[in-house]
Amino acid sequence: IREALMQAMTLDENVFIMGQGINDKIGMFGATTDIYKQFGEVRVFDTPLAETGLTGVAVGAAMNGLRPVYCHNRPDFLMLSMDQIVNHASKYNYMSGGQCTIPLVIWAVTGQGWGSAAQHSQALHGLFMHIPGLKVVMPTTPYDAKGLMLQAIADNNPVLFLDHRQIYNQKGNGPEKMYKIPFGKGVVRRTGNEITILGISSMLQEALKAAEKLEKDGVSAEIIDLRTIKPYDINLVVESVKKTGYLVIADTGWRTGGVAAEIAAEVYERAFESLKAPIERVTLPDLPTPAAYTLENAYYKTEEDIIEAVDRLLGRN
Repeated sequence: IREALMQAMTLDENVFIMGQGINDKIGMFGATTDIYKQFGEVRVFDTPLAETGLTGVAVGAAMNGLRPVYCHNRPDFLMLSMDQIVNHASKYNYMSGGQCTIPLVIWAVTGQGWGSAAQHSQALHGLFMHIPGLKVVMPTTPYDAKGLMLQAIADNNPVLFLDHRQIYNQKGNGPEKMYKIPFGKGVVRRTGNEITILGISSMLQEALKAAEKLEKDGVSAEIIDLRTIKPYDINLVVESVKKTGYLVIADTGWRTGGVAAEIAAEVYERAFESLKAPIERVTLPDLPTPAAYTLENAYYKTEEDIIEAVDRLLGRN
């Protein structure tokens, strides 16, 4: 991500970064470390705790030809910016008949696993998936994080770039050159022919771990990574379901009205005749996130929950 930000800023002087703590010693989770030393604090600057006003600043800058990347430490803080994001950024292009573009990236990182609790670890992507005019990106690999960030900065529409802290420890290949990954193009991370597992955000890692265990038991699972959830690659999911006949959707968000529910509805509409059993959803329970470590272990889902869902579908219980 850091490499993508610096390459975008080098290519286009209209790109700038703003956000809470981005000029701190390690930056935002290490992704903005020392960028200000190269580009100066006019183009890379810390912001006060005033998300509503500062999002308005970012929207106004985008309307006037700049390309801001506004970093929020947590998606929870986006709730303070909902008026600017939902009522303004997402709608100006439509309301102006295409005369006004909003090349704005809003970037936030979901926390999990160290007592971040109900106000600092929410996965809110389902809320933003609902809003016309917004694009929602959720990378799962280092390669995708760079390519999707560069695509987001180049896009002339508002893009929510939602990371998950649990994927930050990943290592993987990422070319130094600039490259972009188009939105709405998912990828098969592991081929299989008995059951399809769709992993969203950090749940992709859990899906891959589940697939390894299932393979030892003689179950061939196909693992799909959407990369973006607005737009999302429904055709990729449908084609896999037509091959396997079973689908498990593993999401980092809540169950009711969530991303998993939306995708399941689309699959039912497009591939109902191919399904051999109802779709299984592995999601968070409809409860606020607990802070206590033992409660977190019960609250968050893992590869074992995915395997249990596969067992129910295949009658392996």
